[in-house]
Amino acid sequence: MTTTTLHELLDTHIARGSMPGAVALVARGERVEVVSAGTAGLAGSAPMRRNSLFRLASITKPIVAAAAMTLVDDGLIAPADPVAAWLPELASPLVVRTPKSPVDDVVSAVRPITLLDLLTFRAGYGFPSDFSLPAIAPLFAELKQGPPQPQAVPAPDAWMAALSRIPLLHQPGDGWLYETCADILGVLIARVADRPLPAYLSERIFEPLGMKDTGFWVEPAALDRFTGYYRAGAGGHGGEPELVDAPDGQWSSPPLFPSGAGGLVSTVDDWYAFGRMLLTEGLNDAGERVLAGESVRQMITDHLTPEQRAASGLFTEGQGWGFGGAVDVEIAAPWNVLGRYGWVGGTGTTAHVIPATGTVAVLLTQMEMGGPAAPEVMRDFWTYAAGF
Repeated sequence: MTTTTLHELLDTHIARGSMPGAVALVARGERVEVVSAGTAGLAGSAPMRRNSLFRLASITKPIVAAAAMTLVDDGLIAPADPVAAWLPELASPLVVRTPKSPVDDVVSAVRPITLLDLLTFRAGYGFPSDFSLPAIAPLFAELKQGPPQPQAVPAPDAWMAALSRIPLLHQPGDGWLYETCADILGVLIARVADRPLPAYLSERIFEPLGMKDTGFWVEPAALDRFTGYYRAGAGGHGGEPELVDAPDGQWSSPPLFPSGAGGLVSTVDDWYAFGRMLLTEGLNDAGERVLAGESVRQMITDHLTPEQRAASGLFTEGQGWGFGGAVDVEIAAPWNVLGRYGWVGGTGTTAHVIPATGTVAVLLTQMEMGGPAAPEVMRDFWTYAAGF
């Protein structure tokens, strides 16, 4: 599509019925553009605002990876350390003999699971491209993996006990699998830090960066800024969207399980503050260090082998994986640069930093993605941001 302004881009997709509303931010250096468009819910709802709150879904993952790296910076854990010292449930993991084997046809893991395995999603737990494999079913049934549902997931100790009964799909380090490692990482952070994950994130990430609107639930005083969450109705675009979660729904009270994979709620300005920290290699706006520069560089570097990228089944556009987010490793339109880091969220969100151009690009919508392929509004937004 051809647009001249960011507002026109969003308005076009809203008019098509792609979403009720959205907030978008693009920044390069000192230049910042923020647009809010449409409404926070269906017709008759309040207008979208710059400080409207959205369910981040999987763009939670980079933030939680950064929190894990603060533990590395503090010397409390190293990437090569086995995690069983803090997660004894994973002390003796079993692995299905082949990815297609039944869950009771298992062998022992050949080595321990390490922090690096969790950060790079190569611990052996998670989703491949084939969801029909027998070892995948327990991730949905027992761990409640999939679309975020904060009030349905058991508390961390019970969740880890269930995880310990599920075999790995691959030997540790062998293959990239999506999602589950980020939730395990959230539990690990809490145990290493000896405090709940929400408290640790507030202390080490949110407060130093001024991310005052980011957390795992929305306080009552802020519910008027919280958007509805929808999926496309039976008729697709142009049909009435289906409400998945209302502002007073699953994110209106603290969850038992704070999901490191997709549990956060936030605003465009808060994720922008996080992105600025990545671009300055770990400094906040006051020049104070939040992360070591080397920790940031490790986060935004691809750690997969070419074979692991090819086998992932999810990346078809020249992407690898860093810590908590994808990394562009092949030049492709619209960026035409290497090293874009970030991710997309199933609730209709996307956030990236582009170190080569000093760009942060954040788009928050409230319309659920229909699958792993990015919807047209995201692709149009990326094109706009590339030319910003």
